[in-house]
Amino acid sequence: MKVLFSFLIVCSIFVANSQNTLTPEILWKFNRVSGGTVSPDGNYLLYSQRSFNMAENKGNTDLFVLDLKTNKSKQITETPFSEFEAQWGRNNKIWFMSTEKDGIQIWKMSFDGTEKQMVSSFADAEIEGFKLAPNESFVLTIEAVKVNQTVNDKYPDLPKANARVEDDLMYRHWDHFDDFKKRHLVIHQISNSTSIEINGVDILNGEAFDGILPPHGGSEQFCFSNDSKKIIYTSKKLKGKEFAQSTNSELYEYSIESKKTRTLSEGYLGYDNNLAFSSMDQMAWLSMARNGFEADKNNIIIRDGSGNDKNLTKDIDLSVTDFAWHPSGKMIYFIAVIKGTAHVFEMDIATSKYRQITIGQFDYLSISIFGDNLYCGRQSMVNPTDLYAVSIKKGKVTELTHSNEDLLKTLTMPKVEERWVETTDGKKMLVWMVYPPNFDPSKKYPALLYCNGGPQSAVSQFFSYRWNLALMASQGYIVVAPNRRGLPGFGQEWNDAISKDWGGQAMKDYLSAIDNASQEPYVDETRLGAVGASYGGYSVYMLAGIHENRFKTFIAHCGLFNLESWYGTTEELFFANWDQGGPYWLDENKENYKINSPHNYVANWNTPLLVIHGGLDYRVPESEGMQAFQAAQLKGIKSKYLYFPTESHWVQSPQNSLVWQREFFEWLKEDLKP
Repeated sequence: MKVLFSFLIVCSIFVANSQNTLTPEILWKFNRVSGGTVSPDGNYLLYSQRSFNMAENKGNTDLFVLDLKTNKSKQITETPFSEFEAQWGRNNKIWFMSTEKDGIQIWKMSFDGTEKQMVSSFADAEIEGFKLAPNESFVLTIEAVKVNQTVNDKYPDLPKANARVEDDLMYRHWDHFDDFKKRHLVIHQISNSTSIEINGVDILNGEAFDGILPPHGGSEQFCFSNDSKKIIYTSKKLKGKEFAQSTNSELYEYSIESKKTRTLSEGYLGYDNNLAFSSMDQMAWLSMARNGFEADKNNIIIRDGSGNDKNLTKDIDLSVTDFAWHPSGKMIYFIAVIKGTAHVFEMDIATSKYRQITIGQFDYLSISIFGDNLYCGRQSMVNPTDLYAVSIKKGKVTELTHSNEDLLKTLTMPKVEERWVETTDGKKMLVWMVYPPNFDPSKKYPALLYCNGGPQSAVSQFFSYRWNLALMASQGYIVVAPNRRGLPGFGQEWNDAISKDWGGQAMKDYLSAIDNASQEPYVDETRLGAVGASYGGYSVYMLAGIHENRFKTFIAHCGLFNLESWYGTTEELFFANWDQGGPYWLDENKENYKINSPHNYVANWNTPLLVIHGGLDYRVPESEGMQAFQAAQLKGIKSKYLYFPTESHWVQSPQNSLVWQREFFEWLKEDLKP
């Protein structure tokens, strides 16, 4: 009898655990895996894992190494400080940065975490990243260098003044005001592989430009030549208004010996970045053709030893997000979005023949290569990132890390289904349908239309820690996620179609998707909501004026409400100029602003609205959210304003993120009652 009773208890625990569903609190317990670079001898995989302490409101990143022979992982750092910028050196040594003591340090250690030694300590310099030279004679650091005068410099007798005096644009960018510094690249010599000289050479020589593309660029935007004698970096050497209206970055080559710099990418008019050398000294980089269009097709350009260039992906209707050379120098492997998924492709350099290697309902995020295998990060809408081995010849995929396996075993996750919907202009559109856990088609569920941002960013198999579609579905909603006009992965024509037509066909695509879903007997068409951020927030404001009572509630995060006021306050004007045609005061643009700005449709608003905005959002300034909230309040519409003074276009701190999610689902529950 006792045996039977124990068995029943075990079974009940198992059933209870297996019936858990994803919640905001559980989402923040997931470990976040990144990296995945293979060691020089091909035996080990180096990666990072970030976890969060909600009570302390902070995260911590540690380093791990996976033994590819035994498939066992070992944590090789465990400190109260984050370790980052980890990279392989010679003899399977690992170099990385840390804030373990005062300031920033660069360390090296063996692959198993032993023999750890500090090779530099930058107590005074502001170091933000680094890269090791192939011969380990140098490191190149990203350092904040003061290049402009503050008001206190101008008036030294007023040390407590905090005013700013501006005479040009780009005084603020994304989430911060200009700090009067530029991110320069500084080369430091290494002595006997054990000590880095603190005083290095600024290869930009005091120029008032960044040696990377601010504010999100990092060490992926510069590299050493194979012989460690040259440095190639990306920079947009423009100032103020010119910088704000152009995407024309250039590649520059700096000679360590002569200390001279030359331009490598003259004639290429858009973004040029992320350069890498092959074993045969071929140079490859990502390049966009059109100046001012940040979402243009990304091609791979190859330059041979004679200086001849070849656009490797010119004839392929795919936009590349990342690439890696095969060690032989004869192949390149790249990642591109295709039909709502991100996959790995192989291309023969000599023939330009290519093939898709990976398949399935996944997003591949990174590539590292050794021998016949690719090592990739992979995620889906229902699985956070882990690392996988992919056989180049056979395409066989093997999971290597299981960073959240125990937690995932306790959860019943949603199901994601691919659906193709006919649009109003007779085209086929991919729509992801995300169904609640234990979905029962005999029941009726409320549905959420997910409006994506960008506007030209993919609705692929992403696993987000805020806009997590599996989390939404786990609260009892069917999530409808259309790949509407203006997204990559369906050809460049589909991607480009949204420019200067924000409120047109894309809105019709949204309505086609939700109308199609509403025909299903398990969708309650009286309980529909629309949610989104950035252009998705714009979409919510726009739909609020044209939806003809389809929706019962709306949530808009950092959305654009008034395109004229937004044009006057945003910073990277090339984006506004390309997608809106230019300034609102030009006669040729007035009609576009009139028909595409949500504030012109407020007279039709009649639906509850939650507005969310961050105080440090300078891409879509907070006044856009305030205007929308004020309009809803004055019209007597049920509305709420959720404001984060210290967050930007994103909500990144753990506790603020939980506030965001709790308010998000509380609002939906009031109106849609899942």
